[in-house]
Parts: sequence; C-alpha cells; structure tokens
Amino acid sequence: MARPRGAVRLAPPGWLTEILRPRAAPIPWAAVARASVALAAPLAVGTATGRPAYGALVSMGALSGVIGDTADAYRMRVFNIAVPQLFGALGLLLGTLVFGAGWTAVATVTAVALVSGMISSIGAVASVSGLLLLLNAVVGAGLPLPSPWWLPAALLLLGGLVVLALTLLAWPLRLGVPERAVVAGTYRAVADMLEATGTPGYDGRRHELTRSLDQSYDLLLARRARRHGRSAGLARLLAQLNAVIPVVEAAAAAQLRPPEFGPLPAGYPAAVRALADAVERGRTGPAPPLHLPAPAGPSTRALVEAIGHATTVAHEAAPDPYAAADRLGRPARLVVRARRATRSLLLSGTSWRYGLRLALCIGLAQVLVSVIAVPRSYWVALTVTFVMKPDFGSVFSRAVLRALGTAAGLLIAVPVLAEVPHGWWDVPVMAVLAALIPALSAKGYAFQTAAITPVILLLSDLLNHQGFHLVLPRLYDSLIGCGIALLAGYLLWPESWHTRIGDRLADAVQDTASYVSLAFTTAPGRDEPARARYRRRLYRDLSTVRSEFQRALTEPPPVGARAEAWWPVVIAVERIVDVTTATRVRIEHGAPVPTAAEVTTVTRELTDLAEALRTGRPLPQAQPDVLSPDCALARLHHEVHAARSVAAL
Repeated sequence: MARPRGAVRLAPPGWLTEILRPRAAPIPWAAVARASVALAAPLAVGTATGRPAYGALVSMGALSGVIGDTADAYRMRVFNIAVPQLFGALGLLLGTLVFGAGWTAVATVTAVALVSGMISSIGAVASVSGLLLLLNAVVGAGLPLPSPWWLPAALLLLGGLVVLALTLLAWPLRLGVPERAVVAGTYRAVADMLEATGTPGYDGRRHELTRSLDQSYDLLLARRARRHGRSAGLARLLAQLNAVIPVVEAAAAAQLRPPEFGPLPAGYPAAVRALADAVERGRTGPAPPLHLPAPAGPSTRALVEAIGHATTVAHEAAPDPYAAADRLGRPARLVVRARRATRSLLLSGTSWRYGLRLALCIGLAQVLVSVIAVPRSYWVALTVTFVMKPDFGSVFSRAVLRALGTAAGLLIAVPVLAEVPHGWWDVPVMAVLAALIPALSAKGYAFQTAAITPVILLLSDLLNHQGFHLVLPRLYDSLIGCGIALLAGYLLWPESWHTRIGDRLADAVQDTASYVSLAFTTAPGRDEPARARYRRRLYRDLSTVRSEFQRALTEPPPVGARAEAWWPVVIAVERIVDVTTATRVRIEHGAPVPTAAEVTTVTRELTDLAEALRTGRPLPQAQPDVLSPDCALARLHHEVHAARSVAAL
C-alpha cells in the first residue's frame, strides 16, 4: 500500500543508527576462554572456602584485567594489564579509607577524578589506568568491603595476576609471533594497495594500509629504547617495517601513471606477498631471485628498486633498523620521554580541561547521592566515569549507548538475580556471563556495556546481598549518571559540541605545506629519512582527523552536519600528500626537478588554505596561470587548486 502524500516516514535519525550499528569483528575465542576462567575460578575458590565476598573481589580485579587486555604483543599485554591494575588497587584503597566519611569522601573522590582525567591525556595505558583509578575509588567509597583496610586492594591485585598468568601461558610457545604477524599484515596491506593501483579501490586500500602501519609502528616502538638494544628479533622486525616504506612511496608514484597504463602487473604485489610470508615465518638466508616485470618509467623503476631493497632486508638475519635509511629517528631515552609526558600533563590546557570536566561531573554525582537518598548510590558515579571518556569516543554517543546497554544488561541480569541461588550456581553462571564480555566488546560500546552490567551486578550482589531488588535502582542510577554527564560534561562545554575537525585539518594542511617544501628543496638522494618521517606523521594526523570525523558523525545535528561538510577537504588533502610523495619519487628516478618558484607557489597556496580553514576567512584569490601545465609540479598544483575549490564551497 502506497504511503499517503505528505506522510512522514518514521525512522531513527542517522546519528543514532550510526552509533548502534555493530562492528564486524570475529569472536576472540582465546579471550573468551580466558575471561570465563579468570572470573569464574575465584568464585569457585571463594565458595569452597566459605569466603564468597573474597572471591567476588578477586573476580572484580580479573574483570579489570580482561577489559584492559587489548594489546597483541605479549610484552605489551603485561604492561597493559599490570600498570592499570596498580592504579585500580590504589583507587580502591583510597575509596575504602573514606567509606562512610560523608563530605570527606565526596571531596576525595572528586580530587581523584581530577587526577584521573588529567593522566588520561598521556596515552592509551594511562587512560585505562585513570579509568580504573577512579572506578575503584568510587566502588571503595560506596560499598562496604571486607576488612582490614588493605585486604580489598590486595584481592583486587590478585584478580589481575590471575588474568596475567592466564595470558602468559602461551608466551613461551608464541614468542615473537604477534609482532611478526602484525608486520606481515602490513606487507600484505601494501600488496593489496599495489593490486588496486590504477583502480577506484586505491584510496580505500591506502586507508587500510595507514591503519596497519600505525598499528605496526605503535606495537614495535613501545619502550623501544630499552628493548631494541637487547632484542635482535625486534630490531629485525623494525628494519623490515622500515624497508617497506619505499614500496609504499613507489606505489603512490605508480598511482599517478596515465590511465591507459591500467593496473600494475600482478608480479609486483605477488612479490610483496611472498615477502609477507617470509616475515611471518621468520625466514633468514640468501634472498631469493626476483622475477619482476621490466620497469616502464620512473614509477615502476622506483618500485623495482624498493621491492629489491625490502627483499634483501626481509631475509637478513640481523639488519640494522637505525642504518642510513632510518625512517623513524632514534628514540629518546626513557627518562627524557617521561619528563616530556609530565611537562605536557601539567602544562596542557586540554589535560586540565578534561580533568576539570570529569571532576565537576563526579563531584555533582557524589553531592547528589549525598543529599538525596539514592539506593546503592555508587552506580551513579560509575556511570559518569564510563561515559566521560572522550578519548574513547563521543560523550554524547557514549551516554546514549550506556543507557541502552545498561537496559539490555539488566534484562540479562533479571533472571540471574531472581532465580539463581547463591553458592555453587554462581560459578557456571559467571563463566557464561564473563565469556560474553570479550565476545560482545568487539561489536561496540553498547554491546560491551550490556555484557559487563550483569557481571558487575552479580559481583556486587555477592558483596551486599540485595538480589532482584538491585535491578530497577541500577537503571535509575544509570539514567541519572547519563543525565549528569550530558549536562555538566557535554552541554556546558562548547568545545564538546563543536567539531574539532576544522582546526586539526588546518594543522594538517600547514604541515603539508612544510612537507612540500622539504620534499622539493633538497637534491635527489638527500634527506629521504626526514621526508619519510614527515610523511608518516602527516598520514597519522590525517588518520586522527578521520577518527574525529567518525566521532562527529555520531553526534546529533548540527555537529554531524558540520563534520560531513569537511569530508571532501580531508580527501583532497590526502591526495595532496600522495601526489607530493609520488612526484618526489619520480624525481629520484629521472623526472624533471621543480624550480624554487614552483615550490614557493604551491607552499604559499597551501598556507593560505590552512589559514582559511583555521579562521573561516575567505581564501585569497589564486593565480592559476603562475605555473605552466607542463611544469614539474603541475599535477600537485592541480590537486592544491582542487582542495581550495572544495574548501571555498
């Protein structure tokens, strides 16, 4: 039946469907088994010894470890689990000491929130550490826990050790395997991009490669100042990763070939896939002979040379990652990096603003439950803590997802709390509920919340025995916490509902101007590592802009609409960086060298574009006839004009 003319079609808004769409991700079966054992085993021991509350606290620590176990490499998993557990134990200790202390507890938890928010700006591990510091301080201040005062924190640490022990069981058998797999994955992403060269799928493959490179470098460079001097395996992997960058640059040059050339011959991506297999299996020995198609110009000459170099490095037993072609720069000493992080923490306006926002929301939650009788009031502050994590996504979308996820989790918890008797039945029920956490966490925040909620309710019921009566108060508390976060942590702070894409994109465009200047003011064969490092940083910045764009799409109007308006400019800037790299590669292999006037013209127009994006002022009139159509930078100048035209719309 046709819809009547003028009738309004009822459909959820785009931003809501965007945040509720589950991510396509495989089930991590090893993590599922680990979570099931880590959370159920302590309950079994506690039940057998007649101390179920002790078992619940150990399982609570294990829950924190399960949530924090997100790294690939075992050495990073140790770091990611152990450090946040220490902060979580400290938070529980502080909360326990002020339990029942009235306004002293309110002031203490608010101060912890300020510190938690500030340290969250340092990095991913610091962010999880700050989260657990505050979460456990709220739990300690809101729940009566076993005495003496140090016992709950000790039991929490024991739970983290259980997860750590289960995580490390396979380390002796899989030493170095995750690192090799992630570098091999980057080689395969390069092969996919080569395969897509000259086709409409090239841009998508390049974005996937950028994510893969970010993941590989983040994994290998973590604490590299301490490890790479002693670990030959890490040094070799870093050299192999560095060696693939010239292949990436040559692929960008190949993409600029005239359309009549079509896709690259299959021999090039096949050779890179063979290198990926060699990296993953850790092969060493003489490099096999290459049978690549004959080069047909500067682009393919660069590609043949880059694949040949990567083949040599991939099969070397002990390559030097910091050789003449170092594309990363040697790392600063650990003390220097720690000093920089501390200075950034104390002097950064962003760090203080986020700390104050979090402290304001937690303070309001604590004051509210202190003056109004809210049963099991700690859940209000817990909700605020989970929602107020802008580094984990939009505050607005997390508030919506938290409310929906909590409601779904309560539906799971109702039959458990109503029908399952305490005792040995808690163990199999916890095993099943715990297995859902890693399985659903990969799907999105709402799904993770739905999985964690019944687990936390079951553990807290073991500590306070309120059973089915927990369900409705938890929903009310969650809604109150979401409301506080939206009002005091979102609506009162204009920076949270104004998209930041424009400023970040302006910075990226200004850095692109500097990259163009660096790329074409040095003679061929000079400063290759410096250009590669600059380009890597540029693509990482543009990847951050893309992430900010995805975050903004989950916001309600007008933020989402504003973000969409920036998207064509983001794509145009990425093309400028690609064309700059490709042009430089072609120059290295025989193409004409641009004049200083050509370089000055392009960099000036990019600088003007960056200023217009930052200030909102109209772009100054460009001079399209300054560069001739057959000059060395004609293609780059065309892309800059395209970006300026898009920005002017």
